Amino acid sequence: MQELLLLRDKIDAVDEKIGELISDRARCAQEVAVIKKRYSGEDVAHFYRPEREAQVLRKAMERNQGPLHDEEYARLFREIMSACLALECPVKVAYLGPEGTYTQQAALKHFGHSAKTVSLSAIDEVFREVASGAAHYGVVPVENSTEGVVTHTLDNFLNSNVKICGDVVLRIHHHFLVADVTRVENISRVYSHAQSLSQCRKWLDVHFPGAERIAVNSNSEAARRVKGEWNAAAIAGEIAADLYDLNSYAQNIEDQPDNSTRFLIIGSEDVGPSGDDKTSLVVSTRNEPGALHELLEPFHRHGIDLTRVETRPSPTGTWNYVFFIDFSGHVTDSVVQAALAEVGQRVSDLKILGSYPKGVL
Repeated sequence: MQELLLLRDKIDAVDEKIGELISDRARCAQEVAVIKKRYSGEDVAHFYRPEREAQVLRKAMERNQGPLHDEEYARLFREIMSACLALECPVKVAYLGPEGTYTQQAALKHFGHSAKTVSLSAIDEVFREVASGAAHYGVVPVENSTEGVVTHTLDNFLNSNVKICGDVVLRIHHHFLVADVTRVENISRVYSHAQSLSQCRKWLDVHFPGAERIAVNSNSEAARRVKGEWNAAAIAGEIAADLYDLNSYAQNIEDQPDNSTRFLIIGSEDVGPSGDDKTSLVVSTRNEPGALHELLEPFHRHGIDLTRVETRPSPTGTWNYVFFIDFSGHVTDSVVQAALAEVGQRVSDLKILGSYPKGVL
């Protein structure tokens, strides 16, 4: 007990120092806000700088001496930065809802819990909310490691001027949720989104083979329905379980343990280089033999790493296509500028969707 008391005294002393330093950082954030407002003139002052936050988080991870894991260590800094940013200017973030979905979880992972999140019912609405200035940023899913690309998100970029300001990858862990009134031995129906039901098919086949699998609009909706049903369960994430006060009968029931979803952060301004960046663009090619080779050859010759190439039908005509391309680098890099100059001469249209920091968390 004496040894424990000594350690508790030491922890109290460390906590006091941490508290003082957090307050110092918060006061610095307030001073930053004053300076930005003073020198912004008639322009809108931008308080959230994705490239700066990425640099701070990377430095935090580099300084980590353990025993906390790098990502857990950086997540603590993310919440401190989120609270300090809220002192400068509360950030309003629209996301594909409803509340309790993985998209909201991705928004909180990227912006921290001090951001003001707003649930919207469709991807189109998120784009419109950001384009109109009603929200500073938006969060939308773009691809899943199991199910593939979210085509509706890509299609929205064709007729929108919003820019990609960042991305965040979320490990998707599905939980089998029940309510206090649920009789597990009598479960006859399981609610979830169609994708989640598909991603947990093997587990359901083994543990609840006779239960009817009912697809609903979202995992959050599935959790809401279960709250008052004694013979039903839901497949959803931890955030939905907390929101609707459900119990996890089984955790991490997804068939693929590395199941992940990538989300895009969309905004209205360009993002400066952070030192480790990614660029996304969409191009329309001429309908002629070798068009795809002509498009990709400059990237190969300039040594630019392509991380994703997706094809979508073009809205301009039958059998015409557009290509969504992600690659490593920032548009301000000289080698990227040289490659894009060549590509621009070979395609009928080129639109840069944004350069942004590679996801840190």
